[in-house]
Amino acid sequence: MIKRQRERFSDVVGSPYYVAPEVLRKWYDPEADVWSAGVILYILLSGVPPFWAESEQGIFEEVLHGDLDFSTDPWPSISEGAKDLVRKMLIRDPERRKSAHDVLCHPWVQVGGVAPDKPLDSAILSRLKQFSAMNKLKKMAIRVIIAESLSEEEIAGLKEMFKMIDTDSSGQITFEELKAGLKRFGANLKESEIYDLMQAADVDNSGTIDYGEFVAATLHLNKIEREDHLFAAFSYFDKDGSGYITQDELQHACEEFGVEDVRIEEMMQEVDQDNVNGRIDYNEFVEMMQKGTIGGPAKKGLQNSFSIAFREGRKL
Repeated sequence: MIKRQRERFSDVVGSPYYVAPEVLRKWYDPEADVWSAGVILYILLSGVPPFWAESEQGIFEEVLHGDLDFSTDPWPSISEGAKDLVRKMLIRDPERRKSAHDVLCHPWVQVGGVAPDKPLDSAILSRLKQFSAMNKLKKMAIRVIIAESLSEEEIAGLKEMFKMIDTDSSGQITFEELKAGLKRFGANLKESEIYDLMQAADVDNSGTIDYGEFVAATLHLNKIEREDHLFAAFSYFDKDGSGYITQDELQHACEEFGVEDVRIEEMMQEVDQDNVNGRIDYNEFVEMMQKGTIGGPAKKGLQNSFSIAFREGRKL
């Protein structure tokens, strides 16, 4: 039997999200690339990295010892074939891990096999549903966190989603592209429902969804709840450092983000719980960011209609 040549390496290289366990142990070979590809596949299917923590060292600990999550959304709706391939690409022992050739021969990726062409419908739709019910301040705050605090690796999967839907590579998703993309992902929505999703994500009312708006609308909410991210976002709005977001500061933010036709007083009242001084303090801001949704009856009705759609038996 001919044994394949194995070239060993000993330098720790690569992004912490994609690095293989054996790379951290400084003794690895080309099978480490299969691990990295498995991480990318996991992100493409779920929108989040398989191993995540708030520090680089924490990520490394998760890579070495953490468990793969196949229980939370959207994994219950992902096919067993897809999960089987991800598991086999993310086996910590490189001797037992799938080779690149084995990956290409797996039934899930074979032409004519069972690989779906719509791997992201539940992830996109459930997050768009959440986003549609948020008030405009929270939508703007998420945009701030993405721009100021998140790394490219943390939004890599969403970048790939955006490129898949933005078929003409214009940097803007039109209504027709969103409609075609959701249909390709297996979503059975009425045009009126897709239009509502479009309006929810199109914060600046430009008629299209740009990259920043798309990432904000589809970002996994656990990424925005870190204390340092929340404080940085609050400080962005609190321009004078007073410890409060005033009506003037909120008006300025709306102008900066191109948000028009808003009633500033109503936006303040949604968040200013004590309704005493017409200002938003940090605790009120954090509570707004950590709540699932804030919205009026129309938004709630939209959310309920989507919940019915999500319970349909769509499979990946």
